[in-house]
Amino acid sequence: MHTSDSAGTPFSTIIRTASHEQHVEAETSTFMGDLLGARLGVDAYARYTEQLWFVYAALERDAEKLAADPVTGPFIRRELLRLPSLERDLAHLRGPHWREGLTALPATQAYADRVAECARDWPAGYIAHHYTRYLGDLSGGQIIRDKAERTWGFARKGDGVRFYVFEEIANPAAFKRSYRELLDAVAVDDLEKQRVVAECKQAFALNTAVFRGLGEEFPLSA
Repeated sequence: MHTSDSAGTPFSTIIRTASHEQHVEAETSTFMGDLLGARLGVDAYARYTEQLWFVYAALERDAEKLAADPVTGPFIRRELLRLPSLERDLAHLRGPHWREGLTALPATQAYADRVAECARDWPAGYIAHHYTRYLGDLSGGQIIRDKAERTWGFARKGDGVRFYVFEEIANPAAFKRSYRELLDAVAVDDLEKQRVVAECKQAFALNTAVFRGLGEEFPLSA
């Protein structure tokens, strides 16, 4: 199977390298810096978790259909699914009636709409969003979990941070290697891979816009 571009570079390397700038921009947003720096309260963390719910609902609501698709099928793994854990976290953070106050920021709605559009109409584009979210959760997401536990007193890997706990993945490093092998073997041609790279950049930009919206909602006092 064709696994790399014409120069022999694995697709997983191409997509990671090409989106590096957008990835760093998302990671170093003012909101995330303030959250990880414990300069914001638990309400900001809860609001962020609410926004994640909309994105993951879009990612996972058609998982069964996507699992049958030849392009997306290999990426749909039950052990990755986050929505049940997110809902448990929100019940802990917002109470049993958390759905009643659930609202999406405009940037979040735009992000979720794009994910849903790809899930519906463009399998390869969906992979771009799948990759940016889940591999990020397995990597940098663990920093957020650790900070949240220590800052707001959540039980280690307990309610409030379960979104970041992949109980069915015993070896995250090995899982990420296998995921990158799936990317290298993705069943699309080189032109489509270029489109996937562009969508990956867009995914990070959409995520950054959510952070910007959260930053406007939770500005630090001068």
